[in-house]
Amino acid sequence: MANKNLNQAKNAKKDEFYTQLVDIENELRHYKEHFKGKTVLCNCDDPRVSNFFHYFSYNFEQLGLKKLITTCYKNQNRDLFSQNDAEQAIWLEYFGDRNGNRVPDPEEIGIHYFKGDGDFRSAECIELLKEADIVVTNPPFSLFREYVAQLMKYDKKFVILGRMSALHYSEIFPLIQDNRIWLGYGFNLSMIYKTPYSNDLEANKKFVQSKGYNPDENYIKVPAITWFTNLDHQKRHESLIMYKQYNPEEYPKYENYDAINVDSVSEIPMDYFDVMGVPDSFLGQLNPEQFEIVGLGSGDLAKQIGIKKNYRGRTDLALCINGVNRCPYSRILIRRKQKPIDYASVELTVSMAAEN
Repeated sequence: MANKNLNQAKNAKKDEFYTQLVDIENELRHYKEHFKGKTVLCNCDDPRVSNFFHYFSYNFEQLGLKKLITTCYKNQNRDLFSQNDAEQAIWLEYFGDRNGNRVPDPEEIGIHYFKGDGDFRSAECIELLKEADIVVTNPPFSLFREYVAQLMKYDKKFVILGRMSALHYSEIFPLIQDNRIWLGYGFNLSMIYKTPYSNDLEANKKFVQSKGYNPDENYIKVPAITWFTNLDHQKRHESLIMYKQYNPEEYPKYENYDAINVDSVSEIPMDYFDVMGVPDSFLGQLNPEQFEIVGLGSGDLAKQIGIKKNYRGRTDLALCINGVNRCPYSRILIRRKQKPIDYASVELTVSMAAEN
């Protein structure tokens, strides 16, 4: 129910979900070293309500930015809190503070007019994309595949928001598997968005109120949101600590693929070096030096790695435990990169060295 309005908006191609400043600050503080001397583009934003523009313009000097560009629809007034009543799309350009007050004053923000509508796919916006070093925004959920494809085509660095379900897109998962993009520092979040769409669900109102937001101002809880990026961050270099030992009773094998099932990231066995199926949340803790991604355990991508149809006639991983068939919820197939130590060989080598 909490996700009802998001799905309705997605189906209607309504993608105005405004990210809160605190969520932007919490994520971008892990990438500050990447922004120095860079041009940042926020190309799916309206600066009247965009906290991405707010964050970068007010932290321009601290981050050491070269330039900030943002594009938007139907707004030609310098007042960042003006009414959205103009029909001509514009893009804004900010080079930093000029009068010493460390505030992005209206007269310091260059206003330029688009001939078109400011769509990120337009030729005008693509020219701005080519100029940018890093793209940071909350792109339309309904156009996420197309948006990421454009970033990859023009070889851009980025930090963007998307739904966790995008991990399963046939256009997105191979990029994650090939270590070309990965999850950001924060992942699988229940985020609060400001939207133009009303939400009268009582559970939603109680949740947003508990987080300090006015429930009558069209705030909505959106679960299972994550950051996608190709900028390095410290979390990617933290090795997962494992404490459990493998035993076949606790880690059964799938009926239709040669891999064991692991129900939670904390239960990954420390002494197993073949293929394992783990929950999607594992990607938020993936250290590419410690694990490799073998594939996805469901859908068309599962066929590519040889997963057979299960008892339901679907290409999903399946288990049979005590005569009961079940399909575990979505699984990512992984393998440890470190090879197991052959202690017998080690002992033989040590013995031979001692004899000599």
